[in-house]
Amino acid sequence: MISENKNRIIFLDLLRAFAVLMMVQGHTIDTFLGDEYRTFDSVVYDVWFTIRGFTAPIFMFTSGVTFTYLLLSSSKPFKENPRVSKGVRRFVILVLIGYLLRFPTHLVFDFREVTHLQWITFFTVDALHLIGFGLLFILALAYLTERFKLNYYLTFLFGALFFFFFFLVSDKINWANYLPIPFAAYLYHGTGSYFPFFPWAGYVLSGAILGIYLARNPLVFNSKNFSLNLLMFSALFLVICFAIHMLEDYLYGSKTFWTDNLALLFYRTGIILLLNSAMSYIALKLKLIPDLIKQVGKNTLLVYVVHVIILYGSIWIPGFGMFYAKTLNIPLSILAAIVLIVTMFGMVSLFERLKNYRNKKLVPVKMNQSGEVREAKI
Repeated sequence: MISENKNRIIFLDLLRAFAVLMMVQGHTIDTFLGDEYRTFDSVVYDVWFTIRGFTAPIFMFTSGVTFTYLLLSSSKPFKENPRVSKGVRRFVILVLIGYLLRFPTHLVFDFREVTHLQWITFFTVDALHLIGFGLLFILALAYLTERFKLNYYLTFLFGALFFFFFFLVSDKINWANYLPIPFAAYLYHGTGSYFPFFPWAGYVLSGAILGIYLARNPLVFNSKNFSLNLLMFSALFLVICFAIHMLEDYLYGSKTFWTDNLALLFYRTGIILLLNSAMSYIALKLKLIPDLIKQVGKNTLLVYVVHVIILYGSIWIPGFGMFYAKTLNIPLSILAAIVLIVTMFGMVSLFERLKNYRNKKLVPVKMNQSGEVREAKI
Protein backbone atom coordinates (compact mmCIF):
# COMPACT_ATOMS: atom_id res chain seq x y z
CA MET A 1 0.00 0.00 0.00
CA ILE A 2 1.07 3.59 -0.61
CA SER A 3 0.74 6.35 1.94
CA GLU A 4 -0.12 9.90 0.97
CA ASN A 5 -0.37 12.84 3.36
CA LYS A 6 0.66 16.34 2.37
CA ASN A 7 1.26 17.33 5.99
CA ARG A 8 3.36 14.29 6.83
CA ILE A 9 7.11 14.80 6.90
CA ILE A 10 8.04 12.02 4.51
CA PHE A 11 11.78 12.53 4.74
CA LEU A 12 11.69 11.69 8.46
CA ASP A 13 9.97 8.41 7.64
CA LEU A 14 12.71 7.68 5.12
CA LEU A 15 15.41 8.66 7.59
CA ARG A 16 14.04 6.48 10.38
CA ALA A 17 13.62 3.50 8.05
CA PHE A 18 17.20 3.99 6.86
CA ALA A 19 18.41 4.19 10.47
CA VAL A 20 16.59 0.94 11.30
CA LEU A 21 18.17 -0.74 8.28
CA MET A 22 21.65 0.43 9.30
CA MET A 23 21.08 -0.54 12.94
CA VAL A 24 20.01 -4.11 12.22
CA GLN A 25 22.70 -4.81 9.63
CA GLY A 26 25.37 -3.14 11.76
CA HIS A 27 24.57 -5.13 14.88
CA THR A 28 24.21 -8.38 12.93
CA ILE A 29 27.47 -8.15 11.00
CA ASP A 30 29.34 -6.98 14.09
CA THR A 31 27.99 -9.97 16.01
CA PHE A 32 28.87 -12.68 13.49
CA LEU A 33 31.84 -11.44 11.43
CA GLY A 34 35.06 -13.25 12.31
CA ASP A 35 38.03 -11.31 13.71
CA GLU A 36 40.22 -12.25 10.75
CA TYR A 37 38.00 -10.13 8.48
CA ARG A 38 38.05 -7.07 10.74
CA THR A 39 40.94 -5.17 9.25
CA PHE A 40 41.15 -1.55 8.17
CA ASP A 41 43.41 -2.67 5.34
CA SER A 42 40.15 -3.72 3.70
CA VAL A 43 38.42 -0.76 2.06
CA VAL A 44 35.05 -2.49 2.39
CA TYR A 45 35.43 -3.02 6.13
CA ASP A 46 36.78 0.49 6.61
CA VAL A 47 33.75 2.02 4.83
CA TRP A 48 31.31 -0.23 6.68
CA PHE A 49 32.86 0.60 10.05
CA THR A 50 32.76 4.35 9.31
CA ILE A 51 29.12 4.26 8.18
CA ARG A 52 28.13 2.19 11.20
CA GLY A 53 29.44 4.94 13.46
CA PHE A 54 26.65 7.24 12.27
CA THR A 55 23.74 4.91 13.09
CA ALA A 56 23.32 5.93 16.75
CA PRO A 57 23.70 9.70 16.13
CA ILE A 58 21.13 9.47 13.31
CA PHE A 59 18.65 7.74 15.64
CA MET A 60 19.20 10.31 18.38
CA PHE A 61 19.00 13.28 16.03
CA THR A 62 15.82 11.96 14.39
CA SER A 63 14.22 11.26 17.78
CA GLY A 64 14.86 14.87 18.76
CA VAL A 65 13.44 16.20 15.48
CA THR A 66 10.27 14.13 15.59
CA PHE A 67 9.43 14.60 19.26
CA THR A 68 10.08 18.36 19.28
CA TYR A 69 8.12 18.85 16.06
CA LEU A 70 5.08 17.10 17.53
CA LEU A 71 5.48 18.85 20.88
CA LEU A 72 5.62 22.37 19.46
CA SER A 73 3.09 21.82 16.69
CA SER A 74 0.40 22.00 19.35
CA SER A 75 -0.95 25.50 20.03
CA LYS A 76 -1.70 24.59 23.65
CA PRO A 77 0.54 25.82 26.51
CA PHE A 78 3.08 23.40 27.96
CA LYS A 79 0.98 22.19 30.91
CA GLU A 80 -2.00 21.44 28.64
CA ASN A 81 -0.02 19.91 25.79
CA PRO A 82 -0.87 16.19 25.48
CA ARG A 83 2.60 15.54 24.07
CA VAL A 84 4.10 16.31 27.47
CA SER A 85 2.48 13.35 29.23
CA LYS A 86 3.20 11.15 26.21
CA GLY A 87 6.83 12.21 26.35
CA VAL A 88 7.10 11.39 30.04
CA ARG A 89 5.54 7.97 29.44
CA ARG A 90 7.92 7.39 26.55
CA PHE A 91 10.85 8.30 28.81
CA VAL A 92 9.75 5.79 31.45
CA ILE A 93 9.19 3.03 28.88
CA LEU A 94 12.53 3.54 27.13
CA VAL A 95 14.57 3.60 30.32
CA LEU A 96 12.68 0.65 31.83
CA ILE A 97 13.17 -1.49 28.71
CA GLY A 98 16.81 -0.44 28.57
CA TYR A 99 17.38 -1.85 32.04
CA LEU A 100 15.25 -4.95 31.48
CA LEU A 101 17.34 -5.93 28.44
CA ARG A 102 20.39 -6.05 30.73
CA PHE A 103 18.65 -7.43 33.83
CA PRO A 104 21.28 -9.40 35.80
CA THR A 105 19.27 -12.33 37.16
CA HIS A 106 16.47 -14.59 35.99
CA LEU A 107 15.23 -14.82 39.57
CA VAL A 108 13.83 -11.26 39.26
CA PHE A 109 13.89 -10.28 42.94
CA ASP A 110 16.78 -12.45 44.16
CA PHE A 111 20.10 -10.63 43.63
CA ARG A 112 22.29 -12.68 45.97
CA GLU A 113 24.24 -14.38 43.18
CA VAL A 114 24.65 -11.32 40.97
CA THR A 115 28.34 -10.54 40.46
CA HIS A 116 29.96 -7.10 40.41
CA LEU A 117 30.52 -7.42 36.65
CA GLN A 118 26.83 -8.21 36.12
CA TRP A 119 25.84 -5.13 38.10
CA ILE A 120 28.19 -2.99 35.97
CA THR A 121 26.62 -4.45 32.83
CA PHE A 122 23.12 -3.82 34.19
CA PHE A 123 23.88 -0.15 34.81
CA THR A 124 25.45 0.38 31.39
CA VAL A 125 23.79 3.31 29.62
CA ASP A 126 22.71 2.31 26.13
CA ALA A 127 20.77 3.98 23.29
CA LEU A 128 17.34 3.52 24.90
CA HIS A 129 18.40 5.18 28.15
CA LEU A 130 19.98 8.07 26.28
CA ILE A 131 17.03 8.72 23.97
CA GLY A 132 14.62 8.46 26.90
CA PHE A 133 16.50 11.07 28.89
CA GLY A 134 16.96 13.11 25.71
CA LEU A 135 13.18 13.44 25.45
CA LEU A 136 13.07 14.47 29.11
CA PHE A 137 15.71 17.16 28.45
CA ILE A 138 13.60 18.46 25.56
CA LEU A 139 10.56 18.72 27.81
CA ALA A 140 12.58 20.51 30.50
CA LEU A 141 14.04 23.02 28.04
CA ALA A 142 10.66 23.59 26.40
CA TYR A 143 9.10 24.30 29.81
CA LEU A 144 11.88 26.72 30.80
CA THR A 145 11.68 28.47 27.42
CA GLU A 146 7.92 29.01 27.76
CA ARG A 147 8.09 29.87 31.46
CA PHE A 148 10.76 32.56 31.10
CA LYS A 149 9.83 33.61 27.55
CA LEU A 150 13.22 32.65 26.10
CA ASN A 151 14.15 32.08 22.48
CA TYR A 152 13.60 28.42 21.58
CA TYR A 153 16.47 28.25 19.13
CA LEU A 154 19.00 29.76 21.52
CA THR A 155 17.85 27.67 24.48
CA PHE A 156 18.20 24.38 22.62
CA LEU A 157 21.41 25.49 20.92
CA PHE A 158 23.04 26.20 24.27
CA GLY A 159 21.70 22.88 25.55
CA ALA A 160 23.24 20.96 22.64
CA LEU A 161 26.55 22.82 22.93
CA PHE A 162 26.66 22.11 26.67
CA PHE A 163 26.49 18.35 26.12
CA PHE A 164 28.92 18.51 23.21
CA PHE A 165 31.60 20.70 24.72
CA PHE A 166 31.43 19.54 28.35
CA PHE A 167 32.27 16.08 27.01
CA LEU A 168 35.87 17.32 26.64
CA VAL A 169 35.98 17.65 30.42
CA SER A 170 33.49 15.07 31.69
CA ASP A 171 35.10 12.06 30.05
CA LYS A 172 38.38 12.79 31.83
CA ILE A 173 36.73 12.72 35.26
CA ASN A 174 36.37 9.42 37.09
CA TRP A 175 32.80 10.01 38.17
CA ALA A 176 32.66 6.64 39.95
CA ASN A 177 34.86 8.16 42.65
CA TYR A 178 32.19 10.75 43.43
CA LEU A 179 28.87 9.11 42.54
CA PRO A 180 27.28 5.66 42.79
CA ILE A 181 27.78 3.60 39.61
CA PRO A 182 24.12 3.88 38.47
CA PHE A 183 24.51 7.68 38.29
CA ALA A 184 28.14 7.84 37.20
CA ALA A 185 27.31 5.62 34.23
CA TYR A 186 25.27 8.45 32.72
CA LEU A 187 28.16 10.91 32.78
CA TYR A 188 31.11 9.19 31.10
CA HIS A 189 32.33 6.06 29.32
CA GLY A 190 34.45 4.91 32.26
CA THR A 191 31.95 2.36 33.60
CA GLY A 192 31.43 0.84 30.17
CA SER A 193 28.46 2.95 29.05
CA TYR A 194 28.06 3.21 25.30
CA PHE A 195 26.00 6.40 25.23
CA PRO A 196 26.41 8.63 28.31
CA PHE A 197 24.85 12.10 28.32
CA PHE A 198 28.12 13.68 27.19
CA PRO A 199 28.29 14.08 24.23
CA TRP A 200 25.41 11.92 23.01
CA ALA A 201 22.48 13.95 24.37
CA GLY A 202 23.80 16.77 22.20
CA TYR A 203 22.62 14.90 19.10
CA VAL A 204 19.07 14.66 20.49
CA LEU A 205 18.99 18.39 21.24
CA SER A 206 20.54 19.19 17.86
CA GLY A 207 17.65 17.35 16.27
CA ALA A 208 15.28 19.31 18.50
CA ILE A 209 16.50 22.54 16.86
CA LEU A 210 15.43 21.24 13.46
CA GLY A 211 12.15 20.10 15.06
CA ILE A 212 11.55 23.66 16.27
CA TYR A 213 12.10 25.00 12.77
CA LEU A 214 9.72 22.47 11.22
CA ALA A 215 7.02 23.24 13.82
CA ARG A 216 7.36 26.99 13.32
CA ASN A 217 7.42 26.74 9.51
CA PRO A 218 4.67 24.31 8.43
CA LEU A 219 5.23 22.59 5.07
CA VAL A 220 8.66 24.21 4.66
CA PHE A 221 10.01 20.71 4.02
CA ASN A 222 8.09 20.67 0.73
CA SER A 223 10.52 23.13 -0.88
CA LYS A 224 13.95 22.66 -2.45
CA ASN A 225 15.23 25.59 -0.39
CA PHE A 226 14.80 23.48 2.74
CA SER A 227 17.09 20.78 1.33
CA LEU A 228 19.59 23.42 0.21
CA ASN A 229 19.61 25.07 3.63
CA LEU A 230 20.32 21.74 5.30
CA LEU A 231 23.09 21.16 2.77
CA MET A 232 24.67 24.53 3.58
CA PHE A 233 24.59 23.86 7.32
CA SER A 234 26.10 20.45 6.65
CA ALA A 235 28.92 22.06 4.68
CA LEU A 236 29.48 24.56 7.50
CA PHE A 237 29.87 21.83 10.12
CA LEU A 238 32.23 19.84 7.90
CA VAL A 239 34.33 22.94 7.23
CA ILE A 240 34.58 23.55 10.98
CA CYS A 241 35.64 19.93 11.45
CA PHE A 242 38.47 20.19 8.94
CA ALA A 243 39.43 23.65 10.26
CA ILE A 244 39.95 22.10 13.71
CA HIS A 245 42.26 19.49 12.20
CA MET A 246 44.22 22.17 10.34
CA LEU A 247 44.50 24.27 13.50
CA GLU A 248 45.78 21.41 15.60
CA ASP A 249 48.31 20.47 12.94
CA TYR A 250 49.52 24.08 12.87
CA LEU A 251 49.72 24.43 16.65
CA TYR A 252 50.90 20.97 17.68
CA GLY A 253 52.15 19.30 14.51
CA SER A 254 49.91 16.32 15.22
CA LYS A 255 46.36 15.47 16.23
CA THR A 256 45.57 15.72 19.93
CA PHE A 257 42.96 13.91 21.97
CA TRP A 258 40.58 16.76 22.72
CA THR A 259 40.60 18.37 19.28
CA ASP A 260 40.15 15.05 17.56
CA ASN A 261 37.00 14.39 19.57
CA LEU A 262 35.73 17.93 19.07
CA ALA A 263 36.25 17.59 15.33
CA LEU A 264 34.42 14.26 15.40
CA LEU A 265 31.33 15.90 16.92
CA PHE A 266 31.19 18.46 14.11
CA TYR A 267 31.92 15.76 11.54
CA ARG A 268 29.07 13.52 12.68
CA THR A 269 26.61 16.41 12.88
CA GLY A 270 27.63 17.56 9.41
CA ILE A 271 27.09 14.11 7.94
CA ILE A 272 23.72 13.78 9.70
CA LEU A 273 22.59 17.11 8.22
CA LEU A 274 23.87 15.99 4.81
CA LEU A 275 21.76 12.83 5.10
CA ASN A 276 18.73 14.89 6.14
CA SER A 277 19.27 17.12 3.12
CA ALA A 278 19.47 14.12 0.80
CA MET A 279 16.39 12.45 2.29
CA SER A 280 14.35 15.66 2.14
CA TYR A 281 15.28 16.11 -1.52
CA ILE A 282 14.39 12.49 -2.32
CA ALA A 283 11.06 12.95 -0.50
CA LEU A 284 10.25 15.87 -2.81
CA LYS A 285 10.62 13.56 -5.79
CA LEU A 286 8.75 10.64 -4.27
CA LYS A 287 5.70 12.34 -2.71
CA LEU A 288 4.37 8.84 -2.08
CA ILE A 289 6.08 6.15 -0.01
CA PRO A 290 5.10 2.55 0.79
CA ASP A 291 3.19 2.17 4.04
CA LEU A 292 5.83 -0.31 5.21
CA ILE A 293 8.44 2.46 5.32
CA LYS A 294 6.20 4.55 7.56
CA GLN A 295 5.37 1.52 9.71
CA VAL A 296 9.03 0.67 10.26
CA GLY A 297 9.67 4.26 11.33
CA LYS A 298 6.76 4.09 13.78
CA ASN A 299 7.94 0.82 15.30
CA THR A 300 11.64 1.45 15.82
CA LEU A 301 11.39 0.49 19.50
CA LEU A 302 9.81 -2.86 18.63
CA VAL A 303 12.48 -3.57 16.03
CA TYR A 304 15.24 -2.53 18.43
CA VAL A 305 14.08 -4.75 21.28
CA VAL A 306 13.34 -7.85 19.17
CA HIS A 307 16.54 -7.77 17.11
CA VAL A 308 18.66 -7.16 20.24
CA ILE A 309 17.12 -10.20 21.95
CA ILE A 310 17.61 -12.32 18.81
CA LEU A 311 21.27 -11.35 18.54
CA TYR A 312 22.39 -10.91 22.14
CA GLY A 313 19.68 -12.62 24.14
CA SER A 314 18.82 -11.71 27.70
CA ILE A 315 19.07 -13.29 31.11
CA TRP A 316 15.98 -15.34 30.21
CA ILE A 317 16.54 -16.04 26.48
CA PRO A 318 19.85 -16.95 24.78
CA GLY A 319 20.71 -15.08 21.59
CA PHE A 320 22.43 -16.36 18.46
CA GLY A 321 25.47 -14.29 19.36
CA MET A 322 26.05 -16.56 22.35
CA PHE A 323 26.68 -19.48 20.00
CA TYR A 324 28.02 -18.03 16.76
CA ALA A 325 29.76 -14.81 17.82
CA LYS A 326 32.52 -13.82 15.34
CA THR A 327 32.47 -17.18 13.57
CA LEU A 328 31.16 -16.32 10.08
CA ASN A 329 32.88 -15.13 6.93
CA ILE A 330 31.85 -12.02 5.01
CA PRO A 331 29.19 -13.57 2.70
CA LEU A 332 27.50 -15.46 5.55
CA SER A 333 27.55 -12.38 7.80
CA ILE A 334 25.89 -10.34 5.05
CA LEU A 335 23.35 -13.12 4.50
CA ALA A 336 22.56 -13.17 8.24
CA ALA A 337 22.01 -9.40 8.14
CA ILE A 338 19.66 -9.69 5.15
CA VAL A 339 17.68 -12.47 6.83
CA LEU A 340 17.28 -10.46 10.03
CA ILE A 341 16.30 -7.29 8.14
CA VAL A 342 13.63 -9.17 6.18
CA THR A 343 12.43 -10.76 9.43
CA MET A 344 12.15 -7.37 11.17
CA PHE A 345 10.29 -5.78 8.26
CA GLY A 346 7.96 -8.78 8.09
CA MET A 347 7.36 -8.59 11.84
CA VAL A 348 6.44 -4.90 11.59
CA SER A 349 4.05 -5.58 8.70
CA LEU A 350 2.34 -8.39 10.63
CA PHE A 351 2.17 -6.27 13.79
CA GLU A 352 0.50 -3.39 11.92
CA ARG A 353 -2.00 -5.75 10.28
CA LEU A 354 -2.95 -7.25 13.63
CA LYS A 355 -3.27 -3.78 15.14
CA ASN A 356 -5.47 -2.58 12.27
CA TYR A 357 -7.61 -5.70 12.55
CA ARG A 358 -8.10 -5.05 16.25
CA ASN A 359 -9.00 -1.40 15.64
CA LYS A 360 -11.67 -2.42 13.14
CA LYS A 361 -13.46 -4.59 15.64
CA LEU A 362 -16.64 -2.89 16.78
CA VAL A 363 -17.81 -2.49 20.36
CA PRO A 364 -21.51 -2.95 21.18
CA VAL A 365 -23.84 -0.49 19.47
CA LYS A 366 -24.30 2.79 21.36
CA MET A 367 -26.85 5.58 21.12
CA ASN A 368 -25.85 9.25 20.92
CA GLN A 369 -27.65 12.21 22.52
CA SER A 370 -30.01 12.67 19.57
CA GLY A 371 -31.17 9.09 19.86
CA GLU A 372 -29.37 7.90 16.73
CA VAL A 373 -27.68 4.52 16.76
CA ARG A 374 -23.96 4.64 16.08
CA GLU A 375 -21.01 2.22 16.11
CA ALA A 376 -17.89 2.84 18.12
CA LYS A 377 -14.44 1.36 17.57
CA ILE A 378 -12.37 -0.10 20.28
